[in-house]
Amino acid sequence: MTTNTTSIASRVAELIEEELPFLINFRHDLHAHPELKYEERRTSQRVREELAAAGIKFADDLAGGTGVLAYLPGSNGDDAIGLRADMDALPIIEENNIPYASTNPGVMHACGHDGHTAICLGAARVLKRLADEGGLPRSVKFLFQPAEEGGAGGKRMVEDGCLTDRVLGPRISEMFGLHCWPVLPLGTVSTRPGPLLAATDHFTVTMRGKMGHAASPHFSHDPIVAASELVMALQAIVSRNVDPLESMVISVTKFHGGSAYNVIPEEVEIAGTMRTLTDEMRRFGRTRFYETAINVAAIHRCIAEIEWEPGYPVTRNDAGAVEAFFNVAREAVGEERATLYPVPCMGGEDFSYYCNEVPSCFFLLGQQRNPDEPYPMVHTPRFNFNDDSIALGVEMFCRLALGIGRQ
Repeated sequence: MTTNTTSIASRVAELIEEELPFLINFRHDLHAHPELKYEERRTSQRVREELAAAGIKFADDLAGGTGVLAYLPGSNGDDAIGLRADMDALPIIEENNIPYASTNPGVMHACGHDGHTAICLGAARVLKRLADEGGLPRSVKFLFQPAEEGGAGGKRMVEDGCLTDRVLGPRISEMFGLHCWPVLPLGTVSTRPGPLLAATDHFTVTMRGKMGHAASPHFSHDPIVAASELVMALQAIVSRNVDPLESMVISVTKFHGGSAYNVIPEEVEIAGTMRTLTDEMRRFGRTRFYETAINVAAIHRCIAEIEWEPGYPVTRNDAGAVEAFFNVAREAVGEERATLYPVPCMGGEDFSYYCNEVPSCFFLLGQQRNPDEPYPMVHTPRFNFNDDSIALGVEMFCRLALGIGRQ
């Protein structure tokens, strides 16, 4: 590391320390006022207020109205690095006894997007102060997107031109994003090249049969029996049709049918999700699903009506972007605290839409204070983003934008 790089890294650390009390308060404010996908009006307004107060240019009314794109010019104006945060919350009742608990009944920041937004804003504020002190080596764009939780807000940011030069600033040539990760120790970061998170497809099957009396099942075409057999048969796709070294998950999570103890209903509805890590396996899984559902239904003289909803693509990290991340991270936190994540996770992320457009790296930010005390998992009523991880998240975004330790 050169003396100049050392001094820049030191200055970044000083500025983060100065910004940290503000960022924690900002995160708490967002946590107390969570908003569901495409309803993040207050959150978007708070982001815009703080960007304006810091003198940072931005464009708004993106991705359905609440998305915000901020921009800091650098000496290399041909392209920009992109940094992303998601802003939406979840329909979960919070159980945390904290002063800044959700004031919006039935909605809470159970996935840490309040922390992600605070980190991205913090990086923008620190980098703006550095720009004012001597300029930035590279242009930076900050994407504050809505609706990661099932609304594909990232896709709409892409469609609105946020990665191009159509909205504000030059085109983005690479993207970085992060996610809090409760099973990783505080002070650590982790990722992997290739698939990190899965493609997420969703299905609903309406099994239609013939209604009858429970005492005379032979006069009916029982959709409950057919749907029950289908639930089990779907598992055989994974266990008997997929190479054991490949990855696929098919989970049936809903089963609704019937209205009386002595009536065989006319129809039953089941629903669930399929998760895969490659495009080939995704196509194969969908084909086998249809074949299995239609034929199981036919055996029982029923009809299977299938609704298939394609979800997020695979979050596939670019090898070059991952290498750059690890070069930066290992200089920031050391070899032992910047780790290769061992296997992909079958959860999904709409950061995948950025990965499909430009070389990208999505990385994980540790939350766990004590390995003997498991940290609450995301999407649960007790999760609360760890404020002690904000500084490292901001530092990683700033170092990536400045290229500190990249080579």
